[in-house]
Formats: sequence, structure tokens, C-alpha cells
Amino acid sequence: MREKHIDTVLLSVGHDLPYLTGYTAMPLERLTMLAVHSTGVPLLFVPRLEAPRVQEMPGLFELVPWDETVEPLDLVAQDCSGSSTIAVGDQTWARFIVGLTHRLPGVRWERALEVVGDLRMRKSEIEIAALRAAARAVDEIAGELQSGAIPLIGRTEAEVSADLSQRILDRGHQKVNFAIVAAGENAASPHHHPGNRIIQPGEVVLCDFGGTMNGYCSDITRCVVTGDIPSDVAAAYGVLMEAQAAGVAAGINGVPCEEVDAVTRQIIADAGYGEYFVHRTGHGIGMEEHEDPYMVSGDRRVVETGFAYSVEPGIYIPGKWGLRLEDIVVATDDGPISLNEADHNLHAV
Repeated sequence: MREKHIDTVLLSVGHDLPYLTGYTAMPLERLTMLAVHSTGVPLLFVPRLEAPRVQEMPGLFELVPWDETVEPLDLVAQDCSGSSTIAVGDQTWARFIVGLTHRLPGVRWERALEVVGDLRMRKSEIEIAALRAAARAVDEIAGELQSGAIPLIGRTEAEVSADLSQRILDRGHQKVNFAIVAAGENAASPHHHPGNRIIQPGEVVLCDFGGTMNGYCSDITRCVVTGDIPSDVAAAYGVLMEAQAAGVAAGINGVPCEEVDAVTRQIIADAGYGEYFVHRTGHGIGMEEHEDPYMVSGDRRVVETGFAYSVEPGIYIPGKWGLRLEDIVVATDDGPISLNEADHNLHAV
């Protein structure tokens, strides 16, 4: 904060708060806010009825419960009265930010991402171990998908999604974040919502799933074909595998994040599928499924030890099929390592 000339950081709902304090605020209309000043002990303002949920940590922060008859923004504004620059968390509700701007005229507002984001991007060994454990759990499910142990033909996408979700929970995740199941032409929509479409023989089924396990996220995508693999699908998937492997290998310390995207994109474009790769190559992952950094053109931050992110190029042919291959990667002093070890080949099931 001192390096960036920020006097106060205000964090409400979202993952910055539990990252720093261990406490996850309920997304209520009642204000919860951590006020961290460049000097002094941070204050955690919480509704009194929520105070029993907070594990107090004297010396780390001071708990300030507020009563229903009190306007908590007045308390926060009073605490911040000497601040000229305040950084606020991205997920803070607009009602609270607007209220504070009215109470603190003349303050320069910044994003707390400029402070906390830099910390959260560099994962510790403990965090990497948590990500690895979550990755291994979904690897097992991907293996079941590829072996045919998860029935597909004759079931709806929604039924298979529910099956994947239960398997995620059964393997130690506390929460399912998503379980995309997209069959045939639906796989050409990268974020397809699984519905009542019945999976048929002879089509691509794209499965992208993950959850939260002990505070850290998993995320993996694997594709299978329900029958013989068509030649056009096989050709595109070969390109995709090459691009994904190159993207993983490109994440060397000191390389701009956007270069990881450029490497995968060039291989896909050179093979004639450039217009069908419609999203960024990857996103950071940790306590959130999507967090900084991003492997996309324009993100010029350089890869550093501890960065954790996805590498997930895709090829999507509208009206026909879609393919995506995704691993979670961690940058180390010795180069990038993939946390996911499920087979990368396209399986016929």
C-alpha cells in the first residue's frame, strides 16, 4: 500500500476478505467491511448478528460489530476520514461504494486489485498443494469419463452434469462451481448450459467441470466421442493438443502472460481454425475459478513463480461440434508444471 501510495484498502464480499482474515462474508445487504490502513491495526466491521461467525484474531484485526440501528457506512467513513486514496474490492456492492463516495468527498478511489491481487497471484506452497489436491480429484473423474464409466448415450446433458457434480462432491470438494456438459452442436458454445438434449451415438461430448476443495478451486476440460471419431474432429483435436501443449510449455518465468495466448493461438490459426478459437487461452485460479492473471492479448504482466492459471484453447465449429482441452498450470523456478494429469487424447466411449 505504501509503495502504491494507497492510504486505505476496503474489502467487503468476495475472496480478498477470506484470503486475508479467514472470514467469508455472507452476501447480504448488511455491510461487512475490512478496513486496512497503511499504518495501524485493521478493523473488521460486521453486523452484530454475524459476529459469532468470525474467528477473532487479535493482532491481525480488531472486530467491530455494529447494531441494526446504526448506519455502518458512517462508521467506515469516520475510520477513513484521514485517507486521501482508498482502494476498494472489485466485488463490493455499488450501494456501499456510492454511499462512501458521498461521505468521503475528495478521496481518490482505486481498485484493491492493485494491492491484494498482486499478493493472491503468487501462490504459496500451501496454496499450490491445495490446488494440486483439487486437481487430482477431478483428474479421477476425467479418467472415468474417458473410460466410459460415466454413461452418456441416452442421458440428457443435465443428467450427466448432475452425475459429474455428485462425483466432485464425493471426492472431497465442498462445492460444485460448474459442470458443463455439451453434446454435438451444443459443444460449439463454450459456456453452454446443460439442458434436456439427449446425448446420441457418434457425437462429441465436451465436459468442463470443477469445484472448491478446502478453499481452492479445480477446473478441467476433457472431450470424448460417443462412437467412432470422425476424421474432421480427429484432425482438429490433433491441432488442439499441439496448441495446448505449446501453451503449457510457454509459461516460463519472465514471459508476458499474453505470450502464452499468442503461442496457442498461432498454432490454431496456422492450421486454419483461427476464427473458431473465440476466447482467451487461460485465466488465473486459486480461491476463485477466475482471477488474475489472464492469458490473453493485452495482459503484459510477466509470469512469476507461484502463478496458477488454466491453459485451455478451443476450436468451435458452429452447428457441428466444439473441442476444448484444459489443464491447470503452475509456474515454478524450473518452468511450468501441469497439475492435471488426466489423459489428453480424445477417447471414443
